[in-house]
Amino acid sequence: MTEKYQSREERRKSQGNNNKKKQPKKQKRSLFKRILIIMFSLGILFMVAGAITFFVLASGAPPLDEALLKDPLSSKVYDINGKKIYEFGAEKRTFVPIDEIPDDLKNAVIAVEDARFYKHHGLDVIRLGGAVIANITEGYGAEGASTISQQVIKNSFFTQDKKLKRKVQELWMAFQLERKYSKEQILEMYLNKIYYGVGNTYGVAKAAELYYGKTLDELTLEESAFIAGVGNNPGLFNPYTHPERAEKRRNIVLNLMEKNNFITKEEATAAKTTAIDATLVASKEESQPIDSFLDQVKKELKEQGGIDVYTAGLKIYTSFDPDAQAHIDSLLNNEGDVQFPNDEFQAGIALIDTQTGEIRALGGGRNQSANSRINFAIDPLNQPGSTIKPIIDYGPAIENLKWSTYHQIVDEPTTYTGSDKKINNVDFKYLGQMTIRTALAKSRNTTAVKTFREVGGKKAREFAVNLGMPFSENEVNEAYAIGGTEGGISPLQMAGAYAAFGNNGNFNKPHAVKKIIYPDDTEVVMAPESVPVMKEATAFMITDMLKSVLEPGGSAAGYDVSGLPIAGKTGTTNYDSKTAQKYNIESGVPDVWFSGYTTNYTISIWTGYKDNITPIKNKERNIAKQLFRDIITYVSKDKDTKDFVKPNSVVKVGVEKGTNPAKLPSEFTPKEDIVYEYFIKGTEPTEISDKYDKLTSPTDLVATYNAEKNEIALSWNFPKDKLDGISFEVSASIDEGPGIVQGTLKDLTYTMVNPIPGAIYSFTIVAVSDDNKENRSDPISSKIEIPIIPDITNPGDDNGNGNDNGEGNGNGDGNDDGNGDDDTGIDIPDIPPLPPGDVNDQSNGRKGN
Repeated sequence: MTEKYQSREERRKSQGNNNKKKQPKKQKRSLFKRILIIMFSLGILFMVAGAITFFVLASGAPPLDEALLKDPLSSKVYDINGKKIYEFGAEKRTFVPIDEIPDDLKNAVIAVEDARFYKHHGLDVIRLGGAVIANITEGYGAEGASTISQQVIKNSFFTQDKKLKRKVQELWMAFQLERKYSKEQILEMYLNKIYYGVGNTYGVAKAAELYYGKTLDELTLEESAFIAGVGNNPGLFNPYTHPERAEKRRNIVLNLMEKNNFITKEEATAAKTTAIDATLVASKEESQPIDSFLDQVKKELKEQGGIDVYTAGLKIYTSFDPDAQAHIDSLLNNEGDVQFPNDEFQAGIALIDTQTGEIRALGGGRNQSANSRINFAIDPLNQPGSTIKPIIDYGPAIENLKWSTYHQIVDEPTTYTGSDKKINNVDFKYLGQMTIRTALAKSRNTTAVKTFREVGGKKAREFAVNLGMPFSENEVNEAYAIGGTEGGISPLQMAGAYAAFGNNGNFNKPHAVKKIIYPDDTEVVMAPESVPVMKEATAFMITDMLKSVLEPGGSAAGYDVSGLPIAGKTGTTNYDSKTAQKYNIESGVPDVWFSGYTTNYTISIWTGYKDNITPIKNKERNIAKQLFRDIITYVSKDKDTKDFVKPNSVVKVGVEKGTNPAKLPSEFTPKEDIVYEYFIKGTEPTEISDKYDKLTSPTDLVATYNAEKNEIALSWNFPKDKLDGISFEVSASIDEGPGIVQGTLKDLTYTMVNPIPGAIYSFTIVAVSDDNKENRSDPISSKIEIPIIPDITNPGDDNGNGNDNGEGNGNGDGNDDGNGDDDTGIDIPDIPPLPPGDVNDQSNGRKGN
């Protein structure tokens, strides 16, 4: 439809408006072009800046020294005194030319380490891309993208940290390496640098000799695949100690070889059918005592950015105490007072500094070969038994629930929650109500599980994890309360946890390496920082409770050391019913522990057998305690060992035994019924027990004389509801003389026979507690005068020899012979004779009439 305009002016205006409407499209296109230009310019700028940064960072790279490329730098290890004790990489290296290395081995290494080795020039962009994504999503350093060329450079020239500058320099030098050397030469360097574990062995030639007793040209496909895979982590994939891991690793290498067309599927399948240990040679080399400590050194440096001590050229300063290590070694070699039952019996020992967590010595085991040895000191292999109780039960209870060391708990038949499975104590008995101090000292299982329930699994796990226990989330259950963990705990981990109790609640991760110095003199302090993980009150109260373990009645009674304040805990585990039935085990236990500490040293010891099946029996159960006592005595000699100091947040309070909740003793509470325990300040008891209040006095004492029987009958009253545990002490005096106890009886009556005629008797009755003789009531008294009745049938002579009421003598004594017992059956002490008098003196002598 054609628009009509009234005038040319309207047409111009209309066209002008249309032009204005179309103008923004041109502006948008112009803006888009400007943005593209800016982005392009920024891209170029960033590229230039990146290139400049790269070359600036790369400019500090060391020169490409051919000697370093072929001969890795050894690392020296120093003890606590600064004396060199070992050198990693100083021996067992054989350089083999590339043309003497079989293709299967070369291909296996390439497949697992750098599949695109022949396609890149030092940097694998495709592999780098995957690593970049992993580093962005999982954090810097999460995944490496190093090529074989980069690994050669890293192992020859650099530290193992993942700082940007070092990575840039490494990449720059890898480019240089690729320009200067052929792929075959670079591969040759790498294959002769790989570390293979036992006895400082590295290089593929030594690996073939170590594991198979062969030269390289004699290796089979599966053997080559294993050697290629084990170099990644020879400890983890040790075929002698971890055959399943080793076989799995070998098969992964075979899969990668197939994937990269180095071998066929049929070849891979056939190679996988060979057992990993089918052609392994037996280990001939005996392990050295220091190997256990060096294992920990390597482990810590591996965790510090993957440092390879065999090629890094480090100076490694450690906390190693050669004197303590030598003593532990002598014990493990049966050279001390501790005697082992046989050569197969094993022990793992960790000795650390309580205040710093520094490892002084490690005993990794006994009579083991270098290839097949297990480090029982640092490998978490065995359940901890009751040594876990302070860590997951009582420690969390004091920390979270503010329990005192007196807190009452009942040892009684108990089952696991939601189950009818009974929780047994070691003696299959139940001891009733007791303090948690007693429960821990006697290692009662039912009370430990009850305590765990009170705390709750979440808080118990959190407390334990803060002490270095490797418990994953949702893993902890009631079985953990008595050491039935799903995974194992190492003596070193246990020592670290116990040391925190002795260090005022501060946890230091056990460590062997104090600092390292790189070839370029860069110094790195390795000691971890101390972390407060519990209140001082908790640490002190657990420590004081653990002292009771070594006191009479405790599970380690008799293993204390005179003059040393020691806290510690025993631990044993049991076979499950299936294992016991399968191996026909009727008695014995698989693991026995002792962990203990002073303010200076902490020691944790595991004993048992390598197979964890052979039972520990009889006196063998004491070996862990014997080792502890021997070692703690040795390291503490000539060293001031202070006692553990009570913090101001804790108060010591006397409590009347058995009160629940705790009550203060009254002034009448027997001393033997008062126990002194520790409370967190503000939670101590304030109520006084009335159990031993001053006793109620007897009432209504009546004394009656029976002339016919010549006897005095006493009777009194006492509240019937208070008679339990009460006796009555009866005292008598004559003519206001001293009162003499006649006896103590349960009845409310008493009879005195043959009283003296004419005498005035005063009787006193006092209620006395059977439990506390010092708790006595106020006395009640009564007097009675005995009448004189003449005896006309038997008049006495002038000498006073009458026999009416007694044998009168010439001195006028009228008392009986003092041997008369009353009719209560109670032996009545003699009434002292009256003073002698003249026979004619009626006032003094009891004259016989």
